[in-house]
Amino acid sequence: MKITNLGFPRIGRQRELKFALEKYWRGEIDQSQLVQVADELKKLHWDWQSQAGVELLPVGDFAYYDQVLTLSATLNAVPKRHRGVDSQGNESPIDLDTLFRVARGRAPSGQHACAAEMTKFFNTNYHYQVPELSQDQQFNIAYTQVFDEVDQAQSFGYQAKPVLLGPVTYLYLSKTIGEFDKLSLLPQLLEAYQQILTRFAEQGVSWVQLDEPILAADLSADWQEAIRHSYQVLAQHKPQSVSLLLASYYGSIAHHHTLVSALPVEGLHLDLISDKNQLALFTTTLSAEQVLSIGVINGRNVWAADVDLIAEQIQSVATDLGDRLWIAPSCSLLHSPVDLDSEQQLIPELQGQLAFAKQKLFELNDLQVLLSNADQQAKQLIIARCQSRRKAKAANADLQVIDRVAKLKASDFERDSEFSNRIFAQHQKLKLPLLPTTTIGSFPQTPAIRGLRSRWRKGEVSDQKYQSQLQLVTKDTIERQLKLGIDVLVHGEAERNDMVEYFAEYLNGVGFTQFGWVQSYGSRCVKPPLIYGDVSRPKAMTVEWATYAQSLTEKPVKGMLTGPVTILHWSFAREDISRETIANQIALAIRDEVVDLEQAGIGIIQIDEPAFREGLPIKQTEWQTYLNWAVDAFRLSAAGVEDQTQIHTHMCYSEFNDTIEAIAAMDADVITIETSRSHMVLLNAFESFAYPNDIGPGVYDIHSPNIPSVEEMVTLMSKAADKIPVKQLWVNPDCGLKTRTWDEVEPALKNLVEATKILRRQF
Repeated sequence: MKITNLGFPRIGRQRELKFALEKYWRGEIDQSQLVQVADELKKLHWDWQSQAGVELLPVGDFAYYDQVLTLSATLNAVPKRHRGVDSQGNESPIDLDTLFRVARGRAPSGQHACAAEMTKFFNTNYHYQVPELSQDQQFNIAYTQVFDEVDQAQSFGYQAKPVLLGPVTYLYLSKTIGEFDKLSLLPQLLEAYQQILTRFAEQGVSWVQLDEPILAADLSADWQEAIRHSYQVLAQHKPQSVSLLLASYYGSIAHHHTLVSALPVEGLHLDLISDKNQLALFTTTLSAEQVLSIGVINGRNVWAADVDLIAEQIQSVATDLGDRLWIAPSCSLLHSPVDLDSEQQLIPELQGQLAFAKQKLFELNDLQVLLSNADQQAKQLIIARCQSRRKAKAANADLQVIDRVAKLKASDFERDSEFSNRIFAQHQKLKLPLLPTTTIGSFPQTPAIRGLRSRWRKGEVSDQKYQSQLQLVTKDTIERQLKLGIDVLVHGEAERNDMVEYFAEYLNGVGFTQFGWVQSYGSRCVKPPLIYGDVSRPKAMTVEWATYAQSLTEKPVKGMLTGPVTILHWSFAREDISRETIANQIALAIRDEVVDLEQAGIGIIQIDEPAFREGLPIKQTEWQTYLNWAVDAFRLSAAGVEDQTQIHTHMCYSEFNDTIEAIAAMDADVITIETSRSHMVLLNAFESFAYPNDIGPGVYDIHSPNIPSVEEMVTLMSKAADKIPVKQLWVNPDCGLKTRTWDEVEPALKNLVEATKILRRQF
């Protein structure tokens, strides 16, 4: 029985890649220095995996920005606006800077060029760069990073297993430029994949992993046929020396059992964390030569696995399949922090309860010991650790929280009046102009702010000085907004390290790590809290900062909260109770904060839910169950206030067409969404559904350093006004401004206000 792995995090245990990327973008290091950091990380991570017993090392899982973008470059699928031309008018070769231009919105000249659209990768918090494909798209090998990395791994004596997103999932995730069926590109795309497999064979590669996570979705007949056809073609034309491992994850593929079982692949990977019943189903149709890889360790969470129980569950399969059984994490470990060995300050409740990416591979090693002929003493030590961990976990129950959730009734999830009555009361109170301007919440977290927080956490700055310095920053943020002419202000969130971690620090039942970072996109990393027990709010979390900011102006200042669904999804949550129950526990904590803000005189309260859609199961037939409890959790958090208190929410990177009814059911008075990169196309859902409440479509892409012009913003809002009645529209950026600089933010917001003045005259 082999230990295998589908992919490893690339950021480094101390976020070395993040810092090297940002230095490179600022011009502080050259490309050779960036590549050196990357090479050192790859070598270290390969070493760790080898030490854990992984024989076929995943290669191609490393990306400087995003693995889907790297594949697009490999396939020569890079938008022309990001490509340079030589003196003869031919397109310049794709290089690393080309990838950065696609991701960050630059042309070869350094001028503004719209960045590629970015959205969530299936139901994760990882963002990928959406491939843009035209009807005349030509695919061929144009970028060699994956082949270079195979050579690197082999030079260290390792056996490389290249990892690529499969051809059908790649097409599925892409967008078309123009109206045509993107499956018409499949034949030419398969030729490019054949070229890639041939090149791997020339390098001596024996196994290639092709990831097709769309198999977890409910596929139409044409997409099912695309899977069948693709793997028949690849099997017929690939070099015989190369074996294919077809991998799917993030959900069960049992509904495609007949299709998948008939595919001519040498190996199959199943995500048993999503559905352990798949194992019995697929083993009945596995051929005598096929390898079965089973994902038995959760690649998307941090909790140590009960390897003793897993061993009992797969013992018979291990006996039957022998060396044709591979054990693995459920999916790539990209979604896990890197190395638990770095953690030195865990609270007692988390001691012995965790496993990060590096440790998860050693858990597979433990599982191998339990299923082998190893001595009984080694086995008993592993079993004793598991039993002790389960006993400690059971001791964290909070009976008061459990009882409060149990006593919830239908009226707890409802506002007092319908939106039409509420919005009238809110207009009377707030007296805002047509097309009110606002921002999403955060303002630049400058090096000075981050440095101050770091010194305070180390005890080098007193609580009093920290508080007074942050008050100065908040005052400055309010004054800047007043000078710009923003209608509804925010305090800027200078005190917050992260939109989830900040709240989690105030909640019982939640713990933290020092270095539990995971990649969200590019160089953006997040450090999710750990929900280990029942959640409650012992004291107010934001009231002091909101009331201080409101005391500085007569204009309304929004109270800024993160919603229960987002806190749940952007945390590593316990697995011993349902996610619905956890969401309701968090919702009650947020509800208490909302009521306290209202009583403190805050008239607009924003409860952000940017992660609302990412919780959707990949299989659409399972959506409604999730949407029901996710909507209820938001409504529970917001329903404790009077009609005249205006509730906002924010969502980003969402395809809204298929969830618009649920979004309307959330019944927020105002919703703000990301729409600038899609050029307001995402508003089609709100138009066709006749969305009843107010909406703020983003006109400023904050994920790019580009400063949008007044004309661009007028054009975008005019498009919005063609779809949504003007009286329902707000004007705002796509998202929070935390990651931008004041040099970028102020001119952009100045243009936003000027564009709004033009629009008000127009309408």
